Parts: sequence; structure tokens; C-alpha cells
Amino acid sequence: MRSLVVPALLALCVASGAAMAAAPAFIAQALSDPSRPKADVEADAIRDPADTLAFAGVKPGMTVAELFPGGGYFTRMISDVVGPKGRIYGIENAGWKGAAKADQEMIASLPQKNVELQVQPFGQMELAQPVDLFWITQNYHDLKIAKYGAVDMAAFNKHVFQVLKPGGVYLVLDHQANPGTTLEQIAVLHRVEKAQVIAEVTAAGFKLAGEGKFLNRPGDDHTKPIFDKAIQGKTDQYALKFVKPKG
Repeated sequence: MRSLVVPALLALCVASGAAMAAAPAFIAQALSDPSRPKADVEADAIRDPADTLAFAGVKPGMTVAELFPGGGYFTRMISDVVGPKGRIYGIENAGWKGAAKADQEMIASLPQKNVELQVQPFGQMELAQPVDLFWITQNYHDLKIAKYGAVDMAAFNKHVFQVLKPGGVYLVLDHQANPGTTLEQIAVLHRVEKAQVIAEVTAAGFKLAGEGKFLNRPGDDHTKPIFDKAIQGKTDQYALKFVKPKG
């Protein structure tokens, strides 16, 4: 097994390096920040942050809302990219034990002091100002898991539409599920079908502006939970960029 895993990891590292080389300088700089934790840097090979940040269009001076920072893997890099003239509103679930504390510790350690955390009931948010980008990575499916809380997805996506500036971007990156995956299955697998996300988000008034395929992995048949050791870190994922029309 080791002989198969090592070449695969090497290939991922090479691909990640190529993506970083092609990214704008401010993204490459954020990835190279020496203050990033070792575990985050090691995760780059399977999470492809260079392509993710570039696809979303994160730029200096932007105002970004990030749902469920999850300890700050992307928060750190977004903070570096948007810089002192930018702002990040992290939205954390009050019901996830230890999540807010981990986020607060992460925010305190950031070189840029441009991140504000709000801890809200699951699926709720109140932003101080309109944002350029609303960011959800690997968490849209969580909004459909009843044990975390009841979320009206139509209302949630309408709220995202309202908090975005005209022309603003709504990024959803998640683990692919097979067609017909039920809510009960989503709770077990932690996956959501791409077509379902597109249908729900466009129903709120957004236009699908693009799909990033940089985390597509055809070796994943979408039947295993994302935490299954056989597939963890190697799931088939999609990135969707939606835009709020300017008119």
C-alpha cells in the first residue's frame, strides 16, 4: 500500500506547487506566510488553496464573510490576501463545542487584525456591512444536518443574496454526493450533490458563474462518509462560483 500512497502524495504536491506558481502574487504570498501552522501547510497538497482562492477571486481590500471558519485554515490566507484595508466576518455555530474558542485563538494569532468573529445559532448570521464574497468550504452540507439545527435553505440562500453587494460572489465548495442522496444520507456521508446546490442557490436569484474542477477525484464513488479512512482527504469535491447580478 505504501508504494501506491507515496507516488500519489508526490503527485498532489507537484500539482499544488504548479497551482501556487500560477496564482497571483498576493495568493502565493499568503500561502508562503511563515506564521501558518505546520498542519495547515501539510494539508495544502489535498486542499489546493491556491486554486480555491484564485477561483473565488479573493483580492486585497475585499470584505469577506466566511461561514464556519473551522479553526481558520482558509481564514488565515484570506486575512493575508485582503490585507489591512480588507475585512473578514467569521460566522461560527454556537452549538459546536470548542469551535468558537478555537476560532478566537486563531484570530488572536493572525498578523493582520482584520477578522471579526460572530457566534450565532446554527445557520444564522448578522453582518455589519455588505460583503464582496460569501465563502463556504466543505460546510454547505452541514446546513442540512438536523442534529445541528433546523435551517430553511431557501431562506438562508436568500439571506446570503441580501448581504452580498451587487456583483458579489457566493463560493460553495463541498464533497460530491450521488444523485438522490437523502437528508438522512447527507447526515451520515457529509456530502451534498452538486446539482442540488446549484438548484437551491440559483433559486435565490444567483447566477452560476463558473465551476472549479481542481478537486475533482474520479476515484471516489461517493458512497463512503468523508471521514472514512479509505477516502478521507481524497474525496471528490466541486467548487461553484455564483454571482449576485448587478442589475
